[in-house]
Amino acid sequence: MPEKHEHKPLRSTLPGIVLFRLIFSFHLAFLPVFAAGPERWDSFRGPYGNGIVAPPGENTGVPLTWSENENIAWKTEIPYQGWSTPVIGGGRIWLTTATVDGHDFYVLSIDQENGQILLNKHLFHSDNPEELGNEVNSYASPTAALEEGRVYVHFGSYGTACLDTATYEVLWTRTDLPCRHFRGPGSSVILFEDLLLLTFDGADVQYLAALNKNTGETVWKTDRSTEWPDIDENGEVLREGDFRKAFTTPFLVREKDRTLLFSQGSYATFAYDARTGKELWKKTHSAYSPAPCPVSGNGFVYIPIGRGAQELWAMKLSGTSSIVEKEASWIIAGKKVPAEPSPLLINGLLYLLSNDGIVTCLDGNSGEEYWSERIGGNYMASPIYADGRIYCAGTRSKTTVLREGKQFEKLAVNELDEGMLASPVVAGSAIYLRTKTHLYRVELKKEPGENN
Repeated sequence: MPEKHEHKPLRSTLPGIVLFRLIFSFHLAFLPVFAAGPERWDSFRGPYGNGIVAPPGENTGVPLTWSENENIAWKTEIPYQGWSTPVIGGGRIWLTTATVDGHDFYVLSIDQENGQILLNKHLFHSDNPEELGNEVNSYASPTAALEEGRVYVHFGSYGTACLDTATYEVLWTRTDLPCRHFRGPGSSVILFEDLLLLTFDGADVQYLAALNKNTGETVWKTDRSTEWPDIDENGEVLREGDFRKAFTTPFLVREKDRTLLFSQGSYATFAYDARTGKELWKKTHSAYSPAPCPVSGNGFVYIPIGRGAQELWAMKLSGTSSIVEKEASWIIAGKKVPAEPSPLLINGLLYLLSNDGIVTCLDGNSGEEYWSERIGGNYMASPIYADGRIYCAGTRSKTTVLREGKQFEKLAVNELDEGMLASPVVAGSAIYLRTKTHLYRVELKKEPGENN
Protein backbone atom coordinates (compact mmCIF):
# COMPACT_ATOMS: atom_id res chain seq x y z
CA MET A 1 0.00 0.00 0.00
CA PRO A 2 1.49 3.39 -0.93
CA GLU A 3 2.98 5.37 1.91
CA LYS A 4 0.91 8.39 2.96
CA HIS A 5 2.45 11.86 3.09
CA GLU A 6 1.01 14.92 4.81
CA HIS A 7 1.38 18.15 2.82
CA LYS A 8 2.57 21.08 4.93
CA PRO A 9 3.78 24.63 4.33
CA LEU A 10 7.38 25.56 3.87
CA ARG A 11 9.05 27.13 6.87
CA SER A 12 10.66 30.46 6.12
CA THR A 13 14.39 30.86 6.56
CA LEU A 14 13.83 34.47 7.62
CA PRO A 15 14.00 35.18 11.37
CA GLY A 16 11.00 36.63 13.13
CA ILE A 17 8.51 35.65 10.44
CA VAL A 18 5.16 34.28 11.50
CA LEU A 19 4.12 31.05 9.83
CA PHE A 20 0.50 30.36 8.93
CA ARG A 21 -1.27 27.52 7.21
CA LEU A 22 -4.13 27.39 4.76
CA ILE A 23 -5.86 24.03 4.63
CA PHE A 24 -7.04 22.75 1.27
CA SER A 25 -9.09 19.55 0.81
CA PHE A 26 -9.36 16.45 2.94
CA HIS A 27 -5.87 15.40 1.81
CA LEU A 28 -4.53 18.09 4.18
CA ALA A 29 -2.61 19.66 1.34
CA PHE A 30 -1.33 23.08 2.31
CA LEU A 31 -0.30 25.96 0.13
CA PRO A 32 3.42 26.36 0.86
CA VAL A 33 3.35 29.87 2.23
CA PHE A 34 5.25 31.91 4.75
CA ALA A 35 3.98 35.16 6.14
CA ALA A 36 6.43 37.96 5.53
CA GLY A 37 6.90 41.29 7.20
CA PRO A 38 5.14 44.34 5.78
CA GLU A 39 8.19 45.51 3.84
CA ARG A 40 9.31 42.33 2.10
CA TRP A 41 8.95 40.76 -1.35
CA ASP A 42 11.69 38.16 -1.42
CA SER A 43 11.35 36.20 -4.67
CA PHE A 44 9.72 36.17 -8.10
CA ARG A 45 6.19 35.31 -6.89
CA GLY A 46 6.52 37.03 -3.54
CA PRO A 47 6.48 36.04 0.12
CA TYR A 48 3.97 33.21 -0.38
CA GLY A 49 5.42 32.00 -3.68
CA ASN A 50 2.09 32.48 -5.45
CA GLY A 51 1.62 36.17 -6.27
CA ILE A 52 -0.56 36.82 -3.21
CA VAL A 53 0.49 39.91 -1.28
CA ALA A 54 -1.50 39.15 1.88
CA PRO A 55 -4.07 36.48 2.78
CA PRO A 56 -7.62 37.23 1.60
CA GLY A 57 -9.33 39.50 4.10
CA GLU A 58 -6.15 41.34 5.08
CA ASN A 59 -5.74 44.81 3.62
CA THR A 60 -2.42 46.45 2.80
CA GLY A 61 -3.74 49.85 1.69
CA VAL A 62 -2.20 49.68 -1.78
CA PRO A 63 -3.64 52.17 -4.29
CA LEU A 64 -6.34 51.29 -6.77
CA THR A 65 -5.52 54.06 -9.25
CA TRP A 66 -2.41 55.89 -10.44
CA SER A 67 -0.90 57.72 -13.38
CA GLU A 68 2.26 59.69 -14.09
CA ASN A 69 0.64 62.51 -12.08
CA GLU A 70 -1.22 60.55 -9.40
CA ASN A 71 0.00 58.47 -6.43
CA ILE A 72 3.64 58.35 -7.59
CA ALA A 73 5.96 58.58 -4.57
CA TRP A 74 9.05 58.43 -6.78
CA LYS A 75 10.24 57.37 -10.24
CA THR A 76 13.81 56.25 -10.93
CA GLU A 77 15.41 55.61 -14.30
CA ILE A 78 17.02 52.16 -14.45
CA PRO A 79 20.25 51.87 -16.47
CA TYR A 80 20.75 49.29 -19.20
CA GLN A 81 17.95 46.73 -19.69
CA GLY A 82 16.29 43.95 -17.75
CA TRP A 83 12.91 42.38 -17.05
CA SER A 84 13.69 40.82 -13.67
CA THR A 85 11.10 41.49 -10.98
CA PRO A 86 12.37 43.58 -8.04
CA VAL A 87 12.88 41.96 -4.63
CA ILE A 88 12.53 44.08 -1.51
CA GLY A 89 13.67 43.83 2.10
CA GLY A 90 15.48 45.79 4.77
CA GLY A 91 14.64 49.11 3.16
CA ARG A 92 16.38 48.15 -0.09
CA ILE A 93 15.13 47.16 -3.53
CA TRP A 94 17.29 44.76 -5.53
CA LEU A 95 17.11 44.10 -9.24
CA THR A 96 19.34 43.01 -12.09
CA THR A 97 20.12 44.66 -15.39
CA ALA A 98 22.45 44.13 -18.34
CA THR A 99 23.73 45.95 -21.36
CA VAL A 100 21.47 45.55 -24.37
CA ASP A 101 24.23 43.69 -26.23
CA GLY A 102 24.60 41.17 -23.39
CA HIS A 103 28.27 41.80 -22.68
CA ASP A 104 27.97 43.13 -19.11
CA PHE A 105 25.75 42.23 -16.18
CA TYR A 106 24.90 44.35 -13.12
CA VAL A 107 23.04 44.30 -9.81
CA LEU A 108 21.32 47.44 -8.49
CA SER A 109 20.36 48.32 -4.93
CA ILE A 110 17.83 51.14 -4.55
CA ASP A 111 16.68 52.99 -1.46
CA GLN A 112 13.08 51.94 -0.90
CA GLU A 113 12.10 55.26 0.65
CA ASN A 114 13.37 57.74 -1.94
CA GLY A 115 14.31 55.72 -5.04
CA GLN A 116 18.01 56.65 -4.96
CA ILE A 117 20.33 54.12 -6.61
CA LEU A 118 22.75 53.10 -3.86
CA LEU A 119 24.64 50.42 -5.77
CA ASN A 120 25.28 49.82 -9.46
CA LYS A 121 27.71 46.92 -9.35
CA HIS A 122 29.23 45.15 -12.34
CA LEU A 123 29.23 41.40 -11.72
CA PHE A 124 29.93 39.54 -14.95
CA HIS A 125 31.22 40.03 -18.49
CA SER A 126 30.66 37.89 -21.57
CA ASP A 127 32.91 38.23 -24.59
CA ASN A 128 30.51 36.39 -26.89
CA PRO A 129 26.93 36.50 -25.63
CA GLU A 130 24.45 34.63 -27.76
CA GLU A 131 21.95 36.84 -29.54
CA LEU A 132 18.48 36.79 -28.02
CA GLY A 133 16.81 36.32 -31.37
CA ASN A 134 13.65 38.08 -30.18
CA GLU A 135 12.42 41.41 -28.80
CA VAL A 136 10.68 39.86 -25.80
CA ASN A 137 13.45 38.62 -23.52
CA SER A 138 16.47 40.39 -22.01
CA TYR A 139 19.82 39.28 -20.65
CA ALA A 140 18.62 40.11 -17.12
CA SER A 141 15.21 38.45 -16.87
CA PRO A 142 15.64 35.97 -13.96
CA THR A 143 14.52 37.42 -10.61
CA ALA A 144 16.81 37.40 -7.57
CA ALA A 145 16.09 35.75 -4.21
CA LEU A 146 16.45 37.67 -0.95
CA GLU A 147 16.87 36.64 2.67
CA GLU A 148 18.13 38.31 5.81
CA GLY A 149 21.64 39.61 5.03
CA ARG A 150 22.00 38.12 1.55
CA VAL A 151 20.75 38.52 -1.98
CA TYR A 152 21.24 35.91 -4.71
CA VAL A 153 21.27 37.19 -8.29
CA HIS A 154 21.21 35.07 -11.41
CA PHE A 155 21.77 35.62 -15.13
CA GLY A 156 21.44 32.02 -16.27
CA SER A 157 24.68 30.59 -17.65
CA TYR A 158 26.26 34.06 -17.66
CA GLY A 159 26.67 33.96 -13.89
CA THR A 160 25.20 33.58 -10.41
CA ALA A 161 26.33 35.60 -7.38
CA CYS A 162 25.63 36.00 -3.68
CA LEU A 163 26.06 39.45 -2.09
CA ASP A 164 26.04 40.70 1.47
CA THR A 165 23.12 43.15 1.59
CA ALA A 166 24.78 45.38 4.19
CA THR A 167 28.32 45.68 2.81
CA TYR A 168 27.60 44.85 -0.88
CA GLU A 169 30.52 42.41 -0.75
CA VAL A 170 30.33 39.59 -3.28
CA LEU A 171 30.50 36.42 -1.18
CA TRP A 172 30.68 33.91 -4.02
CA THR A 173 30.08 33.59 -7.76
CA ARG A 174 29.53 30.78 -10.26
CA THR A 175 30.13 31.08 -14.00
CA ASP A 176 30.65 27.40 -14.76
CA LEU A 177 27.04 26.21 -15.14
CA PRO A 178 26.64 25.73 -18.91
CA CYS A 179 23.47 26.21 -20.92
CA ARG A 180 22.73 27.50 -24.39
CA HIS A 181 19.68 29.61 -23.60
CA PHE A 182 19.20 30.29 -27.32
CA ARG A 183 16.63 33.05 -26.63
CA GLY A 184 17.97 34.32 -23.33
CA PRO A 185 17.65 33.15 -19.71
CA GLY A 186 14.30 33.32 -17.92
CA SER A 187 14.12 30.93 -14.95
CA SER A 188 14.36 32.62 -11.54
CA VAL A 189 16.14 31.24 -8.47
CA ILE A 190 14.40 30.13 -5.28
CA LEU A 191 15.67 29.36 -1.79
CA PHE A 192 14.97 26.14 0.10
CA GLU A 193 16.58 25.70 3.52
CA ASP A 194 20.33 25.95 2.85
CA LEU A 195 19.98 25.48 -0.92
CA LEU A 196 19.73 27.87 -3.84
CA LEU A 197 17.75 26.10 -6.56
CA LEU A 198 18.56 26.84 -10.22
CA THR A 199 16.88 25.73 -13.44
CA PHE A 200 18.68 25.43 -16.79
CA ASP A 201 16.52 24.42 -19.75
CA GLY A 202 18.51 25.25 -22.85
CA ALA A 203 18.65 24.14 -26.44
CA ASP A 204 21.63 21.91 -25.63
CA VAL A 205 21.32 20.82 -21.99
CA GLN A 206 18.42 20.68 -19.53
CA TYR A 207 19.00 20.24 -15.80
CA LEU A 208 18.28 21.51 -12.31
CA ALA A 209 20.98 22.28 -9.76
CA ALA A 210 21.10 23.04 -6.06
CA LEU A 211 23.93 25.17 -4.69
CA ASN A 212 24.96 25.53 -1.09
CA LYS A 213 23.70 29.05 -0.45
CA ASN A 214 26.62 29.80 1.88
CA THR A 215 29.46 28.68 -0.39
CA GLY A 216 28.00 28.39 -3.90
CA GLU A 217 29.19 24.79 -4.18
CA THR A 218 27.04 22.31 -6.08
CA VAL A 219 25.07 20.01 -3.77
CA TRP A 220 23.15 18.16 -6.46
CA LYS A 221 22.56 18.30 -10.20
CA THR A 222 19.79 16.40 -11.99
CA ASP A 223 19.40 16.12 -15.74
CA ARG A 224 15.93 16.11 -17.26
CA SER A 225 14.91 12.59 -18.30
CA THR A 226 12.84 13.81 -21.24
CA GLU A 227 12.21 11.59 -24.25
CA TRP A 228 12.69 14.15 -27.00
CA PRO A 229 10.32 13.99 -30.00
CA ASP A 230 12.11 16.73 -31.97
CA ILE A 231 14.44 14.51 -34.02
CA ASP A 232 14.14 14.51 -37.81
CA GLU A 233 14.56 11.52 -40.14
CA ASN A 234 18.31 12.23 -40.34
CA GLY A 235 18.73 12.11 -36.59
CA GLU A 236 19.17 15.89 -36.31
CA VAL A 237 17.57 17.98 -33.59
CA LEU A 238 14.95 20.30 -35.08
CA ARG A 239 15.65 24.05 -35.08
CA GLU A 240 18.93 23.63 -33.16
CA GLY A 241 17.04 22.55 -30.04
CA ASP A 242 14.70 25.55 -29.98
CA PHE A 243 11.80 23.34 -28.81
CA ARG A 244 13.81 22.10 -25.80
CA LYS A 245 14.03 25.47 -24.05
CA ALA A 246 11.99 26.42 -21.00
CA PHE A 247 11.78 29.54 -18.85
CA THR A 248 9.93 28.32 -15.77
CA THR A 249 10.57 28.92 -12.09
CA PRO A 250 9.88 25.83 -9.94
CA PHE A 251 7.33 25.63 -7.14
CA LEU A 252 7.77 23.96 -3.74
CA VAL A 253 5.21 21.87 -1.85
CA ARG A 254 6.23 20.48 1.52
CA GLU A 255 5.06 17.12 2.81
CA LYS A 256 5.64 15.57 6.22
CA ASP A 257 8.99 14.02 5.37
CA ARG A 258 10.06 15.71 2.13
CA THR A 259 9.64 18.79 -0.02
CA LEU A 260 8.47 18.42 -3.61
CA LEU A 261 9.93 20.60 -6.33
CA PHE A 262 7.48 20.90 -9.24
CA SER A 263 9.11 22.05 -12.47
CA GLN A 264 7.95 22.17 -16.08
CA GLY A 265 10.27 21.41 -18.93
CA SER A 266 9.58 21.15 -22.62
CA TYR A 267 7.66 17.95 -23.44
CA ALA A 268 7.46 16.85 -19.77
CA THR A 269 6.56 18.10 -16.31
CA PHE A 270 8.42 16.83 -13.25
CA ALA A 271 8.43 16.63 -9.48
CA TYR A 272 11.75 16.22 -7.65
CA ASP A 273 12.86 15.80 -4.08
CA ALA A 274 14.11 19.31 -3.32
CA ARG A 275 16.71 18.04 -0.84
CA THR A 276 18.34 15.42 -3.08
CA GLY A 277 17.27 16.27 -6.63
CA LYS A 278 15.84 12.78 -7.13
CA GLU A 279 13.16 12.63 -9.81
CA LEU A 280 9.92 11.46 -8.18
CA TRP A 281 7.31 12.00 -10.90
CA LYS A 282 7.17 12.76 -14.61
CA LYS A 283 4.32 13.27 -17.04
CA THR A 284 5.03 13.72 -20.73
CA HIS A 285 3.11 15.99 -23.09
CA SER A 286 3.47 17.75 -26.44
CA ALA A 287 4.04 21.33 -25.23
CA TYR A 288 7.30 23.28 -25.28
CA SER A 289 8.88 26.51 -23.96
CA PRO A 290 6.83 26.77 -20.74
CA ALA A 291 7.26 29.97 -18.72
CA PRO A 292 4.52 30.35 -16.05
CA CYS A 293 5.15 29.27 -12.48
CA PRO A 294 2.81 26.55 -11.16
CA VAL A 295 0.58 27.22 -8.16
CA SER A 296 -0.81 24.88 -5.50
CA GLY A 297 -3.89 24.72 -3.27
CA ASN A 298 -7.21 22.90 -2.80
CA GLY A 299 -5.20 19.68 -2.81
CA PHE A 300 -4.07 20.35 -6.40
CA VAL A 301 -1.04 21.58 -8.29
CA TYR A 302 -2.06 23.71 -11.29
CA ILE A 303 0.49 23.42 -14.08
CA PRO A 304 0.51 25.42 -17.34
CA ILE A 305 2.49 23.05 -19.55
CA GLY A 306 3.68 25.37 -22.33
CA ARG A 307 3.23 26.43 -25.92
CA GLY A 308 1.90 24.18 -28.65
CA ALA A 309 -0.57 22.17 -26.57
CA GLN A 310 -1.38 25.34 -24.57
CA GLU A 311 -3.00 23.48 -21.67
CA LEU A 312 -3.25 23.88 -17.90
CA TRP A 313 -3.46 20.69 -15.87
CA ALA A 314 -5.12 20.40 -12.46
CA MET A 315 -3.15 17.54 -10.91
CA LYS A 316 -4.55 16.25 -7.62
CA LEU A 317 -1.95 15.62 -4.93
CA SER A 318 -2.32 11.98 -3.97
CA GLY A 319 -0.71 12.08 -0.53
CA THR A 320 1.18 8.92 -1.49
CA SER A 321 4.55 7.98 -2.94
CA SER A 322 3.02 8.44 -6.41
CA ILE A 323 2.95 12.23 -5.74
CA VAL A 324 -0.17 13.03 -7.77
CA GLU A 325 -3.07 11.12 -9.27
CA LYS A 326 -2.21 9.41 -12.56
CA GLU A 327 -4.28 11.71 -14.77
CA ALA A 328 -5.28 15.35 -14.50
CA SER A 329 -8.57 15.91 -12.68
CA TRP A 330 -9.42 18.52 -15.27
CA ILE A 331 -7.72 20.39 -18.11
CA ILE A 332 -8.35 23.76 -19.71
CA ALA A 333 -6.89 24.27 -23.18
CA GLY A 334 -6.65 26.95 -25.82
CA LYS A 335 -6.26 30.70 -25.99
CA LYS A 336 -7.35 31.27 -22.37
CA VAL A 337 -4.22 29.52 -21.05
CA PRO A 338 -1.23 31.85 -20.53
CA ALA A 339 2.10 31.27 -22.24
CA GLU A 340 3.98 33.57 -19.82
CA PRO A 341 1.85 35.02 -16.96
CA SER A 342 1.57 32.73 -13.93
CA PRO A 343 -1.85 31.73 -12.56
CA LEU A 344 -3.35 33.00 -9.30
CA LEU A 345 -5.32 30.90 -6.80
CA ILE A 346 -7.50 32.94 -4.42
CA ASN A 347 -10.26 31.61 -2.15
CA GLY A 348 -10.51 28.43 -4.20
CA LEU A 349 -10.79 30.30 -7.50
CA LEU A 350 -8.14 29.97 -10.20
CA TYR A 351 -7.43 33.05 -12.34
CA LEU A 352 -5.65 32.87 -15.69
CA LEU A 353 -4.32 35.89 -17.58
CA SER A 354 -3.51 35.04 -21.19
CA ASN A 355 -0.84 36.83 -23.19
CA ASP A 356 -3.46 38.57 -25.32
CA GLY A 357 -5.49 39.85 -22.39
CA ILE A 358 -8.15 37.23 -21.69
CA VAL A 359 -8.78 36.80 -17.96
CA THR A 360 -10.60 33.63 -16.92
CA CYS A 361 -11.98 32.67 -13.50
CA LEU A 362 -12.36 28.94 -12.79
CA ASP A 363 -13.44 26.80 -9.88
CA GLY A 364 -10.20 25.35 -8.54
CA ASN A 365 -11.77 21.99 -7.71
CA SER A 366 -13.89 21.30 -10.77
CA GLY A 367 -12.53 23.59 -13.48
CA GLU A 368 -15.99 25.12 -13.95
CA GLU A 369 -15.71 28.50 -15.67
CA TYR A 370 -17.37 31.42 -13.90
CA TRP A 371 -16.33 34.09 -16.37
CA SER A 372 -13.86 34.87 -19.13
CA GLU A 373 -13.38 38.42 -20.34
CA ARG A 374 -10.96 40.26 -22.59
CA ILE A 375 -9.47 43.24 -20.73
CA GLY A 376 -7.40 44.63 -23.59
CA GLY A 377 -3.67 44.80 -24.11
CA ASN A 378 -0.89 42.22 -24.12
CA TYR A 379 0.71 40.61 -21.08
CA MET A 380 3.99 38.96 -20.15
CA ALA A 381 4.16 39.87 -16.44
CA SER A 382 2.38 37.73 -13.87
CA PRO A 383 -0.64 39.16 -12.03
CA ILE A 384 -0.67 39.72 -8.27
CA TYR A 385 -3.44 39.82 -5.65
CA ALA A 386 -3.86 42.48 -2.96
CA ASP A 387 -6.81 43.89 -1.02
CA GLY A 388 -9.44 41.88 -2.89
CA ARG A 389 -8.07 42.99 -6.27
CA ILE A 390 -6.12 41.42 -9.11
CA TYR A 391 -3.48 43.65 -10.72
CA CYS A 392 -2.60 42.83 -14.35
CA ALA A 393 0.39 44.77 -15.73
CA GLY A 394 0.52 45.01 -19.52
CA THR A 395 3.39 45.35 -21.96
CA ARG A 396 1.99 48.61 -23.38
CA SER A 397 1.80 50.96 -20.40
CA LYS A 398 -1.55 49.96 -18.85
CA THR A 399 -2.28 48.06 -15.64
CA THR A 400 -5.84 46.76 -15.33
CA VAL A 401 -7.29 46.13 -11.87
CA LEU A 402 -10.10 43.60 -11.38
CA ARG A 403 -12.17 42.64 -8.37
CA GLU A 404 -11.61 39.10 -7.14
CA GLY A 405 -14.70 36.91 -7.24
CA LYS A 406 -17.18 34.89 -9.28
CA GLN A 407 -18.51 38.00 -11.03
CA PHE A 408 -16.32 39.94 -13.45
CA GLU A 409 -15.75 43.56 -12.42
CA LYS A 410 -13.14 45.92 -13.84
CA LEU A 411 -12.18 48.48 -11.21
CA ALA A 412 -9.53 50.62 -12.90
CA VAL A 413 -7.16 50.99 -15.83
CA ASN A 414 -3.95 52.82 -14.92
CA GLU A 415 -1.47 54.13 -17.46
CA LEU A 416 2.23 55.01 -17.24
CA ASP A 417 4.65 56.13 -19.94
CA GLU A 418 6.03 52.64 -20.59
CA GLY A 419 4.80 49.05 -20.39
CA MET A 420 6.01 46.22 -18.18
CA LEU A 421 7.53 42.80 -18.63
CA ALA A 422 8.61 42.57 -14.99
CA SER A 423 5.81 41.60 -12.60
CA PRO A 424 4.41 44.11 -10.09
CA VAL A 425 5.36 43.67 -6.43
CA VAL A 426 4.07 45.05 -3.13
CA ALA A 427 5.89 45.96 0.08
CA GLY A 428 4.01 47.71 2.83
CA SER A 429 1.30 49.89 1.29
CA ALA A 430 3.18 50.59 -1.94
CA ILE A 431 3.20 48.90 -5.33
CA TYR A 432 6.54 48.82 -7.16
CA LEU A 433 6.39 48.75 -10.94
CA ARG A 434 9.41 48.14 -13.14
CA THR A 435 8.65 49.38 -16.62
CA LYS A 436 10.98 49.02 -19.59
CA THR A 437 12.90 52.12 -18.49
CA HIS A 438 12.00 53.08 -14.91
CA LEU A 439 11.13 51.81 -11.45
CA TYR A 440 8.11 53.41 -9.76
CA ARG A 441 6.92 53.47 -6.17
CA VAL A 442 3.12 53.82 -6.36
CA GLU A 443 1.46 54.78 -3.09
CA LEU A 444 -1.54 56.71 -1.84
CA LYS A 445 -0.56 60.29 -1.19
CA LYS A 446 -0.22 60.98 2.51
CA GLU A 447 -1.46 64.18 4.03
CA PRO A 448 1.04 66.35 5.95
CA GLY A 449 1.60 64.93 9.41
CA GLU A 450 0.11 61.52 8.54
CA ASN A 451 2.11 58.56 9.84
CA ASN A 452 3.92 56.37 7.35
